[in-house]
Amino acid sequence: MSPFLNNTIRVLNRDVSIAPLVTVRLFFGLLMFFGTVRFMYNGWVDQLYIQPKYFFHYYGFDWIQPIAGQGMWLVFIAMAVLSLFISVGFLYRFSSIVFFILFTYVELIDATNYLNHYYFISLFSFIMIWLPVNKRLSVDVLIWPSIKRNTIPFWMVGALRLQLGTVYFFAGVAKLNSDWLFRAEPLRTWLLSFTEVPVVGKIFTYKLTAFVFSWAGAMYDLAMPFLLSFKRTLPFAYVAVVGFHVVTWLMFPIGMFPWVMIVLTWVFFPISFHERLVSAMESLLPTRTHQQKTRLWKPKTVKPLALFFVLFFLFQLIFPFRYLAYPGNVLWTEQGFRFSWRVMLIEKAGSAQFYVEDAETGRTWDIHNPHYLTPVQEKEMSTQPDFILQYAHILDKEFRSIGVSDPLVRADIFVALNGRRNRRFIDPKVDLSEIEDGWQHKQWIVGDEAN
Repeated sequence: MSPFLNNTIRVLNRDVSIAPLVTVRLFFGLLMFFGTVRFMYNGWVDQLYIQPKYFFHYYGFDWIQPIAGQGMWLVFIAMAVLSLFISVGFLYRFSSIVFFILFTYVELIDATNYLNHYYFISLFSFIMIWLPVNKRLSVDVLIWPSIKRNTIPFWMVGALRLQLGTVYFFAGVAKLNSDWLFRAEPLRTWLLSFTEVPVVGKIFTYKLTAFVFSWAGAMYDLAMPFLLSFKRTLPFAYVAVVGFHVVTWLMFPIGMFPWVMIVLTWVFFPISFHERLVSAMESLLPTRTHQQKTRLWKPKTVKPLALFFVLFFLFQLIFPFRYLAYPGNVLWTEQGFRFSWRVMLIEKAGSAQFYVEDAETGRTWDIHNPHYLTPVQEKEMSTQPDFILQYAHILDKEFRSIGVSDPLVRADIFVALNGRRNRRFIDPKVDLSEIEDGWQHKQWIVGDEAN
């Protein structure tokens, strides 16, 4: 084994305070609680999971369906309660597992609700299941004092840092495309909507502003994991994190994500910062919970667990590049687009007219999409090929149910991408009801915007 590898393993296995995991648990749970309550308060449970007649699924997950009636409210209430349990460390292992399952279940119900930060929360909450984040400053320790531990191997803190760094870095890699760098799109289009803002509005009218924002955004994402990892650059990097996410929160409707990133980035702070914070909170608790002999948390399965995390992150390093297996511009075809940290890269609008023809009689129906879909579903469907295909199969099933034995489903769809003119998106002659979805290239996509 090389000296470099030996030294790396030694650094990753060195004993450090468990405090960073504790602070992450405390604030991650609180963020999830407020996010879940906010979701319910805004009426999105009804709007997204109860009102729709149909749901669009990720490939292979069409078996996942929402709970009937008002059952989805119970799911969200459970997630809110479990978030608090996670924060205070009560029945932590059970709470974290069930929260991860429920959160991921909700996100798999309808793919038109996909957001990068929902994917991030699923990944982050999955990691948290495996770490001993309840071994200090938790209700579990109050109930079972013998489980308290003060130190852990450093690689556990590193796993959380790597997950955050992966988001930043791949968001930067995704920005290395011609639209972002050489057309300043979609930022150029978005910034024009802020030209009426008092004092600063005029600067958004300049093309140069969009280019400055675009290039700065790419450099920010690419550099942030490294700048946060070094003691000398950490303070400046974190100021940039706060500034960047506050500005994006003020300008764009991206919900809780900026605050999640601002708070969870604390995991890059020095171990001593977390130790002081946890010790201060411990001083408010009964003496018996923190005056105990220091013990290292070492699970019996530490090597398999470490190997599992290696494979977990290896998958994340490879999966975002699957778009290279498909021809064309991923921003246009969206094959390999999701789960790749392509954050705020496209401004896409589509107009979709579907037609159903009875193959036996020749009778044709023009489809009124709002009769079947919610506004959110229609918007997302009209620009994403797998949703277009699913909708065609929905229409096929609907018309078979009213006695049309062989319906032909076609669509004439025009899409505008990042400030370009509308172009036809799919072949209008193709009977979409005869095509099954899969990992293969969708050859019926036309009008590739690569050039």
